[in-house]
Amino acid sequence: MPKTTSFFSKKLIKWYLQNKRELPWRGSKNPYLVWLSEIILQQTRVAQGLPYYLRFTEAFPAVHDLANAPQEEVLKLWQGLGYYSRARNLHTTAQFVTNKLDGVFPKTYDGLLKLKGVGDYTASAIASICYNEPTAVVDGNVYRVLSRVFGIKTPINSTSGSKEFKIVAQKLLDTTDSGTYNQAIMEFGARFCVPQNPTCESCIFNDSCYAFQNKMVNELPVKLKKLKVKKRYFNFMVVLTNDGKTVLEQRKGKGIWQQLYQFPLIETQNQVSLQKLKKSDDFTKFSEVFQALDITLYNEEPVVHKLSHQHLYTRFWIVETSEKIEKAIAVKQLDRFAVPILIHNFMAKFFGI
Repeated sequence: MPKTTSFFSKKLIKWYLQNKRELPWRGSKNPYLVWLSEIILQQTRVAQGLPYYLRFTEAFPAVHDLANAPQEEVLKLWQGLGYYSRARNLHTTAQFVTNKLDGVFPKTYDGLLKLKGVGDYTASAIASICYNEPTAVVDGNVYRVLSRVFGIKTPINSTSGSKEFKIVAQKLLDTTDSGTYNQAIMEFGARFCVPQNPTCESCIFNDSCYAFQNKMVNELPVKLKKLKVKKRYFNFMVVLTNDGKTVLEQRKGKGIWQQLYQFPLIETQNQVSLQKLKKSDDFTKFSEVFQALDITLYNEEPVVHKLSHQHLYTRFWIVETSEKIEKAIAVKQLDRFAVPILIHNFMAKFFGI
């Protein structure tokens, strides 16, 4: 830790003011816009999140516009960003702020924490940027900067690590301009103190950075090993009728892709042939509803879709039928439905939409 916390914060803020990116939510103290940007940028790089932010602010200029939109419209706009619980929480919180708080966001860290989908990091960001409440942000970028500069070796994904980094971050916070400081440390971590191959030789802290001085840049921050990734095998049954229609089902209950649409799914224990697929109980139930004339495999090599704790090995089966299906959807209308990016990519290739 430097002799004075102002040494670190002032140097960081000076760097930020000279090097910051011009982003549409920067400079705004509108809590709706700051909240929206922070939720979108969770688990998402700025380059990827920026088009979504612009899309959302165009469709929903104010919190009540978002609150009054159908959830399916919100999910459709979110399509491709992943972690869809963020979109559902976004919609729920917009409705809560609009209907229960008269459209006014809480003005304190503690009040913001009560909103669904808002944790320590997001509450700290909004409270500091919009209301200059002196509460420090701690995210992946901040973990990286603090662990390297100050040589903190406590695992960042441990309970003790979360507490330690929050305490250190709070001590370093420039309480006179907490919003600018928080944005500065996040920007520095995102653009300079990057995970792989940072340019330490030109870093503003290289004369005092523990990791640089001790050749530990690649070892910090420390992270406990992740849980074993689960493999799942998805077989999507793409029904095609003679009149140019197909079938989508909405995912219910908890789990991945909640409330998004997909083709009828048969999940198996491993990758299977058509012969083995037909022997499964789920296929029996499927064939009771859809009488197939012909079933062909679209992709022999599975599409591997990687989520945080599971990898989906996915194959698409084309199921031709002569039946007229009551709830079938015209292919040209498929783009109206919110679907996982995995399904969207298949639709783009197979149907050309």
